[in-house]
Amino acid sequence: MREKGEVVLEVRNMCKNFGSTIALNHVDFQIRKGEIRGLIGENGSGKSTVSSIIAGMQPATDGEMFYHGNPWKPKTMLEAAKAGIGMIVQEAGTIENITVAENIFLGNAADFLKGPFVNRKAMTKAAEKALTDCGIDYINASYPTRLLDMQKRKLIEIAKVMSLDPEILIVDETTTALSQRGRDILYKIMHRLADAGKSVLIISHDMEEMMTHCDVLTILRDGEIIDNLEKEDFEDSKIKKLMVGRDIQGNYYRNDNDTCSDEIVLKANYITTLNDLMCFNLELHKGEILGIGGLSDCGMHALGRALYGLDEIIDGEVILTETNTVVKDSIIAFQHGMGYVSKNRDSESLELMAPVKENIQSTGYWKNIWKKPLIDFKKEKKYVTDQVENLSIKCRNINQPVRFLSGGNKQKVVFGKWIAADSSILILDCPTRGVDVGVKAAMYQLMYEMKKQGKAIIMISEELPELIGMSDRLLIMRDGAVSGEFYRKDGLNEHDLINYMI
Repeated sequence: MREKGEVVLEVRNMCKNFGSTIALNHVDFQIRKGEIRGLIGENGSGKSTVSSIIAGMQPATDGEMFYHGNPWKPKTMLEAAKAGIGMIVQEAGTIENITVAENIFLGNAADFLKGPFVNRKAMTKAAEKALTDCGIDYINASYPTRLLDMQKRKLIEIAKVMSLDPEILIVDETTTALSQRGRDILYKIMHRLADAGKSVLIISHDMEEMMTHCDVLTILRDGEIIDNLEKEDFEDSKIKKLMVGRDIQGNYYRNDNDTCSDEIVLKANYITTLNDLMCFNLELHKGEILGIGGLSDCGMHALGRALYGLDEIIDGEVILTETNTVVKDSIIAFQHGMGYVSKNRDSESLELMAPVKENIQSTGYWKNIWKKPLIDFKKEKKYVTDQVENLSIKCRNINQPVRFLSGGNKQKVVFGKWIAADSSILILDCPTRGVDVGVKAAMYQLMYEMKKQGKAIIMISEELPELIGMSDRLLIMRDGAVSGEFYRKDGLNEHDLINYMI
């Protein structure tokens, strides 16, 4: 284990209130030079709140911070970044309609001024260097950012933060948006910083990731520090118990070999999209959990969008077999009992400015709540409250805007709106992204219950343990086509699956 040096940042007695909600309650911890410290806890435990205060996104209600022994109270993220504290935020942190280079140097373009104008050639060259220094040599710095997918945009954010040479790098739930290639790039950066005597503060729900890469774990629950564990004390079940205050069994996936119906509910016949899928065939059965896996650029995320009618199919068709309906667009999919959970949560699955109530009711409102010519407010409230309680969504009340929820609680709102709508076919793209182990277990149980009710689920995931643990049948994709098909009853293992991905 590398030597850890002097304390570089200290948090003392920090409190943060949002109205009557206590997000942080007298939190104390330190970050040392040469250390990779993990913050871990359930959704809403205060991890992102404390890190955002350190990085200048918002002020604390009470308490104090010290950076290099001096009082630290940054007013903005830019002020913090220039002082050496950079943060890769959990959600989207790029602007679509400017170039990669402009995103990297957003707020720091003064170095490229040539009179009253920006020297874009110099900026692009500097952005290329920033990307290359991070090991990201496959993104064109002159490209408009809107042309890039979610994980490449996240890599741009990493390059932006690293271009300022941070002393403390804060990584907030970043790896959930990255492919394995992207994760490896980030891990190398983290360890390079720590080896150079700098510091990393990482937030993640991936237990294996945290135990592998962190030197120390700080565990939060309900806004309070529960414990600080050194690497030699890391133990999976112990950490989970400290997080949730109760025992969680290590294996929370399915342990059955239940079969599904022979009845086909959805078919994709030789579908081809503009860039991602080529003559793709798929059959989904009633009561089946069909897993779709592969590397991030294999086409699996595009498949989910095409099946739900969100991306144009230039050849072939998607058919709902019970009514022989062709899914030409998402409206038809929705009207015929299909639901879709996007990987891009904030931009495609939620209305962030709207309250929890309106987000959850949005998918079932038309058939469950509306009573012409008036809204049944009592039924509306019960419809929403049932999901908030069943999924343990942490919010002040159902009228709280979704933008103020933690990432995991946002994901639960997305999941809840489709459960409430009683969809018969669900397409779930990375459904447990940013969700803690306790809620994952509850979601997996819900998926299994839906399977037993005869609902059909397509689960797209970049996490092999999740796919192996939950799927009845598993399709591995490569280059927009199926490279392997596997069945739960025959046994599944990661080694076999990886061979079909590469």
